[in-house]
Amino acid sequence: MSSDEQVDGAALGEVVIAAEGLGKYYEIYGSPSDRLKQFLLPPLDRALGGVPKRYFREFWALKNLSFEVRKGQTIGIIGRNGSGKSTLLQLVCGTLMPSTGSVQTRGRIAALLELGSGFNPEFTGRENVLLSGALFGLDRATMSERYAAIVEFSGIGDFIEQPVKTYSSGMVVRLAFSVIAHVDADILVIDEALSVGDAYFTQKCMRFLREFMRQGTLLFCSHDMGAILNLCDYALWLDKGVLRMSGPPKAVSQGYLASLFESDGKTEESELPQSARVDSRDAAACVVPGEDIDVRQAMIDASSLRNDIEVFRFDESKAGFGTGYAKVDGVRLLDPDGRQVGWAVGGQHVTLEISASIFRDIPKPILGFVVKDKLGQIIFSDNTYLSYQDAPVAAHAGRRLVARFAFRFPVLPPGEYSISPAIAEGTQADHVQHHWVHDAMILQVHSSVVCLGLVGVPMKQIVMEAE
Repeated sequence: MSSDEQVDGAALGEVVIAAEGLGKYYEIYGSPSDRLKQFLLPPLDRALGGVPKRYFREFWALKNLSFEVRKGQTIGIIGRNGSGKSTLLQLVCGTLMPSTGSVQTRGRIAALLELGSGFNPEFTGRENVLLSGALFGLDRATMSERYAAIVEFSGIGDFIEQPVKTYSSGMVVRLAFSVIAHVDADILVIDEALSVGDAYFTQKCMRFLREFMRQGTLLFCSHDMGAILNLCDYALWLDKGVLRMSGPPKAVSQGYLASLFESDGKTEESELPQSARVDSRDAAACVVPGEDIDVRQAMIDASSLRNDIEVFRFDESKAGFGTGYAKVDGVRLLDPDGRQVGWAVGGQHVTLEISASIFRDIPKPILGFVVKDKLGQIIFSDNTYLSYQDAPVAAHAGRRLVARFAFRFPVLPPGEYSISPAIAEGTQADHVQHHWVHDAMILQVHSSVVCLGLVGVPMKQIVMEAE
Protein backbone atom coordinates (compact mmCIF):
# COMPACT_ATOMS: atom_id res chain seq x y z
CA MET A 1 0.00 0.00 0.00
CA SER A 2 1.13 3.53 -0.67
CA SER A 3 1.81 5.99 2.12
CA ASP A 4 -1.36 7.90 1.26
CA GLU A 5 -3.42 4.73 1.47
CA GLN A 6 -1.81 3.90 4.80
CA VAL A 7 -2.72 7.33 6.15
CA ASP A 8 -6.30 6.89 4.98
CA GLY A 9 -6.34 3.39 6.42
CA ALA A 10 -5.21 4.67 9.80
CA ALA A 11 -8.74 5.89 10.39
CA LEU A 12 -9.90 2.27 10.18
CA GLY A 13 -7.82 1.16 13.16
CA GLU A 14 -4.58 -0.50 14.16
CA VAL A 15 -2.63 -2.87 11.93
CA VAL A 16 -3.92 -6.41 12.55
CA ILE A 17 -2.01 -8.26 9.79
CA ALA A 18 1.52 -7.33 8.71
CA ALA A 19 3.47 -9.34 6.15
CA GLU A 20 7.09 -8.52 5.33
CA GLY A 21 9.03 -10.28 2.56
CA LEU A 22 6.71 -13.26 2.92
CA GLY A 23 7.62 -16.31 0.84
CA LYS A 24 6.90 -20.02 0.68
CA TYR A 25 8.61 -22.63 -1.50
CA TYR A 26 8.32 -26.39 -1.84
CA GLU A 27 10.98 -28.94 -2.75
CA ILE A 28 10.18 -30.68 -6.05
CA TYR A 29 11.93 -33.97 -6.71
CA GLY A 30 12.37 -35.63 -10.09
CA SER A 31 12.17 -39.14 -8.63
CA PRO A 32 11.84 -40.93 -5.26
CA SER A 33 15.57 -41.70 -5.38
CA ASP A 34 16.35 -37.97 -5.44
CA ARG A 35 14.32 -37.55 -2.27
CA LEU A 36 16.36 -40.29 -0.60
CA LYS A 37 19.63 -38.73 -1.81
CA GLN A 38 18.59 -35.36 -0.39
CA PHE A 39 17.91 -36.98 2.95
CA LEU A 40 21.22 -38.90 3.14
CA LEU A 41 23.96 -37.16 1.15
CA PRO A 42 23.97 -33.43 2.14
CA PRO A 43 24.72 -34.20 5.83
CA LEU A 44 27.57 -36.43 4.65
CA ASP A 45 28.92 -33.69 2.36
CA ARG A 46 28.86 -31.19 5.22
CA ALA A 47 30.62 -33.67 7.53
CA LEU A 48 33.40 -34.03 4.96
CA GLY A 49 33.74 -30.27 4.59
CA GLY A 50 32.24 -30.12 1.12
CA VAL A 51 29.42 -28.07 -0.33
CA PRO A 52 26.14 -30.02 -0.13
CA LYS A 53 24.50 -30.76 -3.45
CA ARG A 54 20.77 -30.23 -3.86
CA TYR A 55 18.71 -32.96 -5.49
CA PHE A 56 15.52 -30.90 -5.79
CA ARG A 57 14.32 -27.73 -7.44
CA GLU A 58 12.49 -24.98 -5.63
CA PHE A 59 8.90 -24.16 -6.49
CA TRP A 60 7.94 -20.78 -5.07
CA ALA A 61 4.22 -20.72 -4.30
CA LEU A 62 4.63 -17.21 -2.86
CA LYS A 63 7.59 -14.85 -3.12
CA ASN A 64 8.58 -11.59 -1.39
CA LEU A 65 5.07 -10.40 -0.48
CA SER A 66 4.64 -7.39 1.81
CA PHE A 67 1.37 -5.75 2.86
CA GLU A 68 -0.60 -4.46 5.84
CA VAL A 69 -4.23 -4.90 6.82
CA ARG A 70 -5.90 -2.59 9.31
CA LYS A 71 -8.76 -3.34 11.64
CA GLY A 72 -12.09 -2.94 9.86
CA GLN A 73 -10.73 -3.47 6.34
CA THR A 74 -12.07 -6.04 3.91
CA ILE A 75 -9.31 -7.30 1.61
CA GLY A 76 -10.02 -9.24 -1.55
CA ILE A 77 -7.42 -11.61 -2.97
CA ILE A 78 -7.69 -12.52 -6.64
CA GLY A 79 -5.65 -14.51 -9.12
CA ARG A 80 -5.69 -17.63 -11.23
CA ASN A 81 -5.56 -21.13 -9.81
CA GLY A 82 -2.02 -21.78 -8.59
CA SER A 83 -1.23 -18.10 -8.09
CA GLY A 84 -0.62 -18.49 -4.34
CA LYS A 85 -3.92 -17.26 -2.90
CA SER A 86 -4.62 -20.27 -0.68
CA THR A 87 -0.97 -20.43 0.37
CA LEU A 88 -1.14 -16.82 1.52
CA LEU A 89 -4.28 -17.43 3.56
CA GLN A 90 -2.73 -20.48 5.22
CA LEU A 91 0.38 -18.47 6.11
CA VAL A 92 -1.81 -15.76 7.66
CA CYS A 93 -3.71 -18.38 9.67
CA GLY A 94 -0.53 -20.10 10.81
CA THR A 95 -1.31 -23.50 9.28
CA LEU A 96 1.81 -23.09 7.10
CA MET A 97 5.22 -21.77 8.11
CA PRO A 98 6.91 -19.26 5.78
CA SER A 99 10.15 -20.12 4.01
CA THR A 100 11.20 -16.45 4.01
CA GLY A 101 9.96 -13.30 5.69
CA SER A 102 7.30 -13.09 8.35
CA VAL A 103 3.61 -12.47 8.94
CA GLN A 104 2.26 -11.12 12.20
CA THR A 105 -1.39 -11.05 13.26
CA ARG A 106 -3.28 -9.42 16.09
CA GLY A 107 -6.55 -10.80 17.42
CA ARG A 108 -8.46 -14.05 17.11
CA ILE A 109 -8.50 -15.48 13.58
CA ALA A 110 -11.27 -17.76 12.34
CA ALA A 111 -10.82 -19.34 8.92
CA LEU A 112 -12.86 -21.22 6.35
CA LEU A 113 -10.19 -22.61 4.06
CA GLU A 114 -10.10 -26.02 2.40
CA LEU A 115 -13.31 -28.00 2.56
CA GLY A 116 -13.54 -29.70 5.95
CA SER A 117 -10.18 -28.43 7.19
CA GLY A 118 -10.01 -28.59 10.96
CA PHE A 119 -12.71 -31.26 11.25
CA ASN A 120 -12.05 -34.86 12.26
CA PRO A 121 -14.14 -36.96 9.85
CA GLU A 122 -14.55 -39.74 12.45
CA PHE A 123 -16.06 -37.37 15.03
CA THR A 124 -19.70 -36.32 15.02
CA GLY A 125 -20.75 -32.78 14.16
CA ARG A 126 -21.31 -32.08 17.86
CA GLU A 127 -17.82 -33.29 18.80
CA ASN A 128 -16.24 -31.25 16.02
CA VAL A 129 -18.08 -28.11 17.15
CA LEU A 130 -16.74 -28.48 20.68
CA LEU A 131 -13.25 -29.34 19.40
CA SER A 132 -13.23 -26.31 17.09
CA GLY A 133 -14.22 -24.08 19.99
CA ALA A 134 -11.25 -25.33 21.98
CA LEU A 135 -8.93 -24.61 19.03
CA PHE A 136 -10.24 -21.05 18.96
CA GLY A 137 -9.54 -20.65 22.67
CA LEU A 138 -13.12 -20.95 23.94
CA ASP A 139 -13.84 -23.19 26.92
CA ARG A 140 -16.40 -26.00 26.88
CA ALA A 141 -18.95 -24.02 28.89
CA THR A 142 -18.91 -21.14 26.39
CA MET A 143 -19.28 -23.48 23.42
CA SER A 144 -22.11 -25.33 25.15
CA GLU A 145 -23.96 -22.02 25.53
CA ARG A 146 -23.53 -21.28 21.83
CA TYR A 147 -24.09 -24.82 20.60
CA ALA A 148 -27.82 -24.45 19.90
CA ALA A 149 -27.25 -21.24 17.91
CA ILE A 150 -24.49 -22.92 15.88
CA VAL A 151 -26.70 -25.88 15.00
CA GLU A 152 -29.63 -23.63 14.12
CA PHE A 153 -27.45 -21.45 11.88
CA SER A 154 -26.05 -24.50 10.07
CA GLY A 155 -29.48 -25.98 9.40
CA ILE A 156 -28.16 -29.56 9.26
CA GLY A 157 -30.64 -30.81 11.91
CA ASP A 158 -30.23 -34.32 13.28
CA PHE A 159 -27.09 -34.90 11.20
CA ILE A 160 -25.21 -33.04 13.92
CA GLU A 161 -25.02 -36.37 15.80
CA GLN A 162 -23.59 -38.24 12.78
CA PRO A 163 -19.89 -38.55 11.86
CA VAL A 164 -18.69 -35.74 9.60
CA LYS A 165 -17.46 -38.31 7.07
CA THR A 166 -21.13 -38.98 6.23
CA TYR A 167 -21.79 -35.29 5.40
CA SER A 168 -22.11 -33.85 1.93
CA SER A 169 -19.71 -31.06 0.97
CA GLY A 170 -22.49 -28.52 1.47
CA MET A 171 -23.20 -29.77 4.99
CA VAL A 172 -19.51 -29.55 5.91
CA VAL A 173 -19.40 -25.92 4.74
CA ARG A 174 -22.61 -25.12 6.64
CA LEU A 175 -21.20 -26.45 9.90
CA ALA A 176 -17.74 -24.92 9.42
CA PHE A 177 -19.15 -21.46 8.67
CA SER A 178 -21.59 -21.72 11.58
CA VAL A 179 -18.69 -22.36 13.93
CA ILE A 180 -16.56 -19.41 12.77
CA ALA A 181 -19.65 -17.19 12.95
CA HIS A 182 -19.98 -17.86 16.69
CA VAL A 183 -16.41 -17.71 18.05
CA ASP A 184 -16.12 -13.90 18.39
CA ALA A 185 -13.36 -13.66 15.79
CA ASP A 186 -11.54 -10.40 15.15
CA ILE A 187 -10.36 -11.53 11.71
CA LEU A 188 -12.24 -13.80 9.31
CA VAL A 189 -10.34 -15.56 6.52
CA ILE A 190 -12.52 -17.11 3.83
CA ASP A 191 -11.34 -19.04 0.78
CA GLU A 192 -13.54 -20.28 -2.07
CA ALA A 193 -15.32 -22.72 0.26
CA LEU A 194 -18.63 -20.81 0.16
CA SER A 195 -19.02 -21.63 -3.53
CA VAL A 196 -20.28 -25.14 -2.66
CA GLY A 197 -23.11 -23.91 -0.43
CA ASP A 198 -26.71 -23.71 -1.60
CA ALA A 199 -28.41 -20.41 -2.38
CA TYR A 200 -30.34 -20.16 0.91
CA PHE A 201 -27.24 -20.67 3.03
CA THR A 202 -25.05 -18.43 0.87
CA GLN A 203 -27.52 -15.57 1.39
CA LYS A 204 -27.47 -16.20 5.14
CA CYS A 205 -23.66 -16.13 5.12
CA MET A 206 -23.61 -12.87 3.17
CA ARG A 207 -25.96 -11.23 5.67
CA PHE A 208 -23.62 -12.34 8.48
CA LEU A 209 -20.51 -11.10 6.64
CA ARG A 210 -22.01 -7.67 5.99
CA GLU A 211 -22.83 -7.38 9.68
CA PHE A 212 -19.34 -8.60 10.67
CA MET A 213 -17.67 -6.12 8.34
CA ARG A 214 -18.99 -3.22 10.44
CA GLN A 215 -16.33 -3.85 13.06
CA GLY A 216 -14.27 -6.90 12.02
CA THR A 217 -11.52 -7.54 9.47
CA LEU A 218 -12.13 -9.83 6.52
CA LEU A 219 -9.73 -11.53 4.08
CA PHE A 220 -11.78 -12.82 1.17
CA CYS A 221 -10.39 -14.95 -1.64
CA SER A 222 -12.55 -15.48 -4.73
CA HIS A 223 -12.61 -15.87 -8.51
CA ASP A 224 -15.89 -13.95 -8.51
CA MET A 225 -15.11 -10.35 -9.45
CA GLY A 226 -18.62 -9.32 -8.44
CA ALA A 227 -17.92 -10.52 -4.90
CA ILE A 228 -14.60 -8.68 -4.76
CA LEU A 229 -16.12 -5.41 -6.02
CA ASN A 230 -19.16 -5.68 -3.77
CA LEU A 231 -17.56 -6.75 -0.50
CA CYS A 232 -14.01 -5.43 -0.48
CA ASP A 233 -12.43 -2.00 -0.05
CA TYR A 234 -8.92 -3.12 -1.09
CA ALA A 235 -7.62 -5.90 -3.33
CA LEU A 236 -4.42 -7.88 -3.92
CA TRP A 237 -3.77 -9.55 -7.28
CA LEU A 238 -1.37 -12.50 -7.11
CA ASP A 239 0.20 -13.93 -10.26
CA LYS A 240 2.48 -17.00 -10.04
CA GLY A 241 3.23 -16.26 -6.40
CA VAL A 242 4.12 -12.60 -6.92
CA LEU A 243 2.07 -9.53 -6.03
CA ARG A 244 1.17 -8.18 -9.46
CA MET A 245 -1.02 -5.27 -8.33
CA SER A 246 -2.75 -3.87 -5.25
CA GLY A 247 -5.20 -1.04 -4.71
CA PRO A 248 -8.92 -0.25 -5.07
CA PRO A 249 -10.87 -3.36 -6.11
CA LYS A 250 -12.19 -1.77 -9.31
CA ALA A 251 -8.73 -0.92 -10.67
CA VAL A 252 -7.22 -4.26 -9.62
CA SER A 253 -10.07 -6.30 -11.09
CA GLN A 254 -9.82 -4.38 -14.36
CA GLY A 255 -6.11 -5.18 -14.59
CA TYR A 256 -6.73 -8.82 -13.74
CA LEU A 257 -9.52 -9.24 -16.29
CA ALA A 258 -7.41 -7.53 -18.96
CA SER A 259 -4.62 -10.03 -18.34
CA LEU A 260 -7.04 -12.93 -18.71
CA PHE A 261 -8.21 -11.70 -22.10
CA GLU A 262 -4.64 -11.02 -23.24
CA SER A 263 -3.48 -14.54 -22.39
CA ASP A 264 -6.58 -16.41 -23.52
CA GLY A 265 -6.90 -14.67 -26.90
CA LYS A 266 -10.07 -14.68 -28.95
CA THR A 267 -12.40 -17.55 -29.69
CA GLU A 268 -13.15 -18.05 -33.37
CA GLU A 269 -16.62 -19.07 -34.46
CA SER A 270 -15.23 -22.37 -35.73
CA GLU A 271 -14.16 -23.17 -32.16
CA LEU A 272 -17.66 -22.77 -30.77
CA PRO A 273 -19.74 -25.91 -30.19
CA GLN A 274 -22.27 -26.57 -32.90
CA SER A 275 -25.12 -25.98 -30.42
CA ALA A 276 -23.93 -22.39 -29.90
CA ARG A 277 -24.01 -21.55 -33.64
CA VAL A 278 -27.45 -20.60 -34.87
CA ASP A 279 -28.48 -19.86 -38.43
CA SER A 280 -30.72 -16.82 -38.91
CA ARG A 281 -33.12 -19.05 -40.81
CA ASP A 282 -33.52 -21.25 -37.73
CA ALA A 283 -34.19 -18.13 -35.67
CA ALA A 284 -36.81 -16.91 -38.08
CA ALA A 285 -38.51 -20.28 -37.90
CA CYS A 286 -39.01 -19.76 -34.15
CA VAL A 287 -41.12 -16.65 -34.72
CA VAL A 288 -44.83 -17.38 -34.47
CA PRO A 289 -46.91 -15.16 -36.81
CA GLY A 290 -48.80 -12.49 -34.92
CA GLU A 291 -46.62 -12.61 -31.80
CA ASP A 292 -44.49 -9.64 -30.69
CA ILE A 293 -41.16 -11.48 -30.87
CA ASP A 294 -38.10 -9.99 -32.52
CA VAL A 295 -35.69 -12.04 -34.63
CA ARG A 296 -32.75 -11.48 -32.28
CA GLN A 297 -34.66 -12.84 -29.27
CA ALA A 298 -35.83 -15.79 -31.34
CA MET A 299 -32.24 -16.47 -32.42
CA ILE A 300 -31.09 -16.48 -28.79
CA ASP A 301 -34.00 -18.66 -27.69
CA ALA A 302 -33.08 -21.20 -30.39
CA SER A 303 -29.47 -21.40 -29.17
CA SER A 304 -27.66 -22.94 -26.21
CA LEU A 305 -27.41 -19.41 -24.77
CA ARG A 306 -31.12 -19.08 -24.10
CA ASN A 307 -31.53 -17.55 -20.63
CA ASP A 308 -33.19 -20.55 -18.94
CA ILE A 309 -34.34 -19.75 -15.39
CA GLU A 310 -35.41 -22.53 -13.03
CA VAL A 311 -38.02 -21.29 -10.55
CA PHE A 312 -38.24 -23.05 -7.19
CA ARG A 313 -41.42 -22.96 -5.15
CA PHE A 314 -42.08 -20.41 -2.42
CA ASP A 315 -40.82 -21.52 1.00
CA GLU A 316 -42.76 -19.78 3.76
CA SER A 317 -40.58 -21.36 6.45
CA LYS A 318 -37.66 -19.07 5.61
CA ALA A 319 -36.43 -16.58 8.19
CA GLY A 320 -38.03 -13.17 8.28
CA PHE A 321 -39.04 -10.28 10.50
CA GLY A 322 -41.87 -7.83 11.09
CA THR A 323 -44.67 -6.88 13.48
CA GLY A 324 -46.70 -10.00 12.71
CA TYR A 325 -49.82 -7.99 11.76
CA ALA A 326 -49.69 -9.75 8.38
CA LYS A 327 -47.92 -12.73 6.83
CA VAL A 328 -46.69 -13.28 3.28
CA ASP A 329 -48.11 -16.71 2.48
CA GLY A 330 -47.60 -17.07 -1.26
CA VAL A 331 -45.22 -16.12 -4.09
CA ARG A 332 -45.74 -17.38 -7.64
CA LEU A 333 -44.29 -16.63 -11.04
CA LEU A 334 -46.95 -16.76 -13.76
CA ASP A 335 -46.82 -16.90 -17.55
CA PRO A 336 -48.92 -14.54 -19.75
CA ASP A 337 -51.86 -17.00 -19.47
CA GLY A 338 -51.80 -16.86 -15.65
CA ARG A 339 -50.31 -20.33 -15.15
CA GLN A 340 -47.63 -20.91 -12.53
CA VAL A 341 -44.28 -21.72 -14.12
CA GLY A 342 -41.37 -23.86 -12.95
CA TRP A 343 -39.14 -22.49 -15.73
CA ALA A 344 -38.90 -19.03 -17.26
CA VAL A 345 -36.76 -17.45 -19.95
CA GLY A 346 -34.96 -14.11 -19.76
CA GLY A 347 -36.87 -11.60 -21.88
CA GLN A 348 -40.19 -13.39 -21.31
CA HIS A 349 -43.32 -11.53 -20.17
CA VAL A 350 -44.16 -12.78 -16.67
CA THR A 351 -46.23 -11.84 -13.63
CA LEU A 352 -44.94 -12.09 -10.07
CA GLU A 353 -47.84 -12.70 -7.69
CA ILE A 354 -47.46 -12.04 -3.95
CA SER A 355 -50.23 -12.80 -1.46
CA ALA A 356 -50.49 -12.09 2.25
CA SER A 357 -52.87 -12.96 5.10
CA ILE A 358 -54.02 -9.99 7.19
CA PHE A 359 -54.38 -10.36 10.97
CA ARG A 360 -55.02 -6.71 11.87
CA ASP A 361 -56.48 -3.83 9.86
CA ILE A 362 -53.86 -2.13 7.68
CA PRO A 363 -55.19 1.13 6.14
CA LYS A 364 -52.28 1.71 3.73
CA PRO A 365 -50.61 -1.60 2.91
CA ILE A 366 -47.62 -1.94 0.59
CA LEU A 367 -46.68 -5.24 -1.06
CA GLY A 368 -43.28 -5.47 -2.68
CA PHE A 369 -40.24 -7.59 -3.45
CA VAL A 370 -36.49 -7.48 -4.08
CA VAL A 371 -34.49 -9.81 -6.34
CA LYS A 372 -30.93 -10.40 -5.10
CA ASP A 373 -27.91 -12.24 -6.46
CA LYS A 374 -25.84 -14.70 -4.42
CA LEU A 375 -23.89 -11.83 -2.83
CA GLY A 376 -27.04 -10.19 -1.53
CA GLN A 377 -26.83 -7.38 -4.09
CA ILE A 378 -30.27 -6.11 -5.08
CA ILE A 379 -30.66 -6.63 -8.82
CA PHE A 380 -34.11 -5.03 -9.06
CA SER A 381 -37.18 -4.45 -6.92
CA ASP A 382 -40.60 -2.82 -6.87
CA ASN A 383 -43.70 -2.34 -4.74
CA THR A 384 -47.30 -1.18 -4.95
CA TYR A 385 -46.91 2.20 -3.23
CA LEU A 386 -46.69 4.56 -6.22
CA SER A 387 -49.59 2.89 -8.01
CA TYR A 388 -51.93 3.19 -5.02
CA GLN A 389 -50.66 6.18 -3.02
CA ASP A 390 -53.72 8.29 -3.94
CA ALA A 391 -56.23 5.48 -3.50
CA PRO A 392 -54.93 2.92 -0.94
CA VAL A 393 -56.47 -0.55 -0.91
CA ALA A 394 -57.36 -1.08 2.74
CA ALA A 395 -56.57 -4.53 4.10
CA HIS A 396 -58.93 -5.76 6.83
CA ALA A 397 -58.25 -8.43 9.42
CA GLY A 398 -59.23 -11.90 8.29
CA ARG A 399 -58.82 -11.09 4.59
CA ARG A 400 -56.04 -11.77 2.08
CA LEU A 401 -54.19 -9.22 -0.03
CA VAL A 402 -52.81 -10.07 -3.47
CA ALA A 403 -50.50 -8.00 -5.68
CA ARG A 404 -49.43 -8.86 -9.22
CA PHE A 405 -46.40 -7.30 -10.92
CA ALA A 406 -46.36 -7.76 -14.70
CA PHE A 407 -43.03 -7.16 -16.43
CA ARG A 408 -40.56 -8.53 -18.94
CA PHE A 409 -38.05 -10.63 -17.06
CA PRO A 410 -34.48 -9.29 -17.42
CA VAL A 411 -31.69 -11.42 -18.83
CA LEU A 412 -29.52 -12.63 -15.94
CA PRO A 413 -25.98 -14.04 -15.85
CA PRO A 414 -25.75 -17.71 -14.79
CA GLY A 415 -26.00 -18.30 -11.06
CA GLU A 416 -28.41 -18.34 -8.15
CA TYR A 417 -30.82 -15.54 -7.27
CA SER A 418 -33.50 -15.10 -4.64
CA ILE A 419 -36.77 -13.21 -4.30
CA SER A 420 -37.58 -11.67 -0.91
CA PRO A 421 -41.23 -10.53 -0.62
CA ALA A 422 -42.63 -8.20 2.03
CA ILE A 423 -45.76 -6.47 3.25
CA ALA A 424 -45.45 -3.10 4.95
CA GLU A 425 -47.57 -0.08 5.88
CA GLY A 426 -46.96 3.62 5.29
CA THR A 427 -45.09 5.37 2.50
CA GLN A 428 -42.08 4.68 0.31
CA ALA A 429 -39.78 6.59 2.67
CA ASP A 430 -41.48 5.97 6.03
CA HIS A 431 -43.05 2.58 6.63
CA VAL A 432 -43.34 -0.29 9.10
CA GLN A 433 -42.53 -3.84 8.01
CA HIS A 434 -45.25 -6.30 8.98
CA HIS A 435 -43.56 -9.30 7.37
CA TRP A 436 -40.38 -9.59 5.32
CA VAL A 437 -39.29 -13.07 4.20
CA HIS A 438 -35.60 -13.59 3.37
CA ASP A 439 -34.96 -15.54 0.14
CA ALA A 440 -38.46 -17.00 -0.04
CA MET A 441 -38.09 -18.10 -3.66
CA ILE A 442 -34.90 -19.22 -5.42
CA LEU A 443 -34.13 -18.75 -9.10
CA GLN A 444 -31.40 -20.80 -10.78
CA VAL A 445 -30.13 -19.33 -14.06
CA HIS A 446 -28.55 -22.03 -16.20
CA SER A 447 -27.35 -20.16 -19.30
CA SER A 448 -27.11 -16.62 -20.59
CA VAL A 449 -25.93 -14.31 -23.35
CA VAL A 450 -24.72 -11.86 -20.67
CA CYS A 451 -20.92 -11.64 -20.67
CA LEU A 452 -20.49 -8.69 -18.28
CA GLY A 453 -22.71 -6.82 -15.84
CA LEU A 454 -25.41 -7.69 -13.32
CA VAL A 455 -28.27 -7.94 -15.84
CA GLY A 456 -28.74 -7.93 -19.57
CA VAL A 457 -31.31 -5.79 -21.37
CA PRO A 458 -33.44 -7.77 -23.86
CA MET A 459 -32.44 -6.06 -27.11
CA LYS A 460 -35.14 -5.75 -29.76
CA GLN A 461 -32.67 -5.35 -32.60
CA ILE A 462 -28.96 -4.83 -33.20
CA VAL A 463 -27.80 -3.42 -36.54
CA MET A 464 -24.25 -2.86 -37.78
CA GLU A 465 -23.41 -1.26 -41.11
CA ALA A 466 -20.17 -0.44 -42.90
CA GLU A 467 -20.28 3.09 -44.30
